[in-house]
Amino acid sequence: MLSVAEIMTREPYTLGPDDTLVQARQLMAEHHIRHIPVVSGDNSLVGLVSQRDVLAAGASNILNREDAAGDKDSYVALSSIMTSPVQTVEENASLRGTAMQLQKNKLGCLPVVNAGRLVGIITDSDFVAIAVNLMEQLESSEPDEFDVD
Repeated sequence: MLSVAEIMTREPYTLGPDDTLVQARQLMAEHHIRHIPVVSGDNSLVGLVSQRDVLAAGASNILNREDAAGDKDSYVALSSIMTSPVQTVEENASLRGTAMQLQKNKLGCLPVVNAGRLVGIITDSDFVAIAVNLMEQLESSEPDEFDVD
């Protein structure tokens, strides 16, 4: 049985609950990611911020005040927009079960925990990569229909 530990991203980029919307937006853009686990000082998972959360916060009434530079986002703490509690998965969980959990709950990712501590993240993109790899393997093993013996 393949487990989550075999394909998860270890040591994902994280932020803390007091970090800001500006920091989340910058981290997502810089590293081309869509999900940021929010952790406490001891690496305990306390929330999750998605790209959708960042976009929604930018369009909401949360950002109704501006500083002198016009930067609305610098006042918004991630604790005010993060999802909490967060659905998680253990690193020894099966890939099939995890894929089904993502699909059933329409999630883009699941933080991976061990004893309550964040150890990784697994995303829908990880499963797309597996699907592409499997399709390539199938296509390479199929006989060419135009081969004549």
